Amino acid sequence: MLVDDFLPIFDVSDSLAIVVHAEVGATWDALMEVDLLDVGRQRPLVGALGALRMLPEVVSHLLHGEAMPAAPARMTLKDTTTQPAGNGGWVLLGERVHDEIALGLVGKFWRPVIEYAHVTPEGFRDFADPGYAKTVYSLSVRPLDTHRTLLTGTMRTATTDEHARRWFRRYWTFGVGSGAHVLVQGLLDTVREAAERRARA
Repeated sequence: MLVDDFLPIFDVSDSLAIVVHAEVGATWDALMEVDLLDVGRQRPLVGALGALRMLPEVVSHLLHGEAMPAAPARMTLKDTTTQPAGNGGWVLLGERVHDEIALGLVGKFWRPVIEYAHVTPEGFRDFADPGYAKTVYSLSVRPLDTHRTLLTGTMRTATTDEHARRWFRRYWTFGVGSGAHVLVQGLLDTVREAAERRARA
């Protein structure tokens, strides 16, 4: 899998999987078309967690007299790869259509206002600047039979040195790990509902 290729060794990992009663093509299309902003609107807990994570960024902009960037009308997984990291952007590490998409991010995630490192897909594997964490977010579809698909979301994070490892583990244990789990579950559930509606149509 792409997630194994880009981050085979990691400090923490979380993975969820659900069965979708739709074929692989319909499930993949639903995954590519899902509006991430709408996931938050449909699921209050997901929306609240997203807003909570953005709060330090909002406060920082206000204290510096800066306007917040305008929110897009919608945001798909692919759309995140066109945004700066500070605006919710990710790096597209790889994509296998009807199989898996892998997104990456490098930053000091434990800071109230995250400090991101600029990386390219080619430079992600070997990035080793001290004090950072590297995250891969993989979403994949696998056929169970002609009418059912296993939809999986996996998030892995590796740190680049012991200092970053200590800080990231505190950050993850403090509750961020549980929050990330809820966010991924919300996305998978939304995709499943859309794919099964498509299959029934």
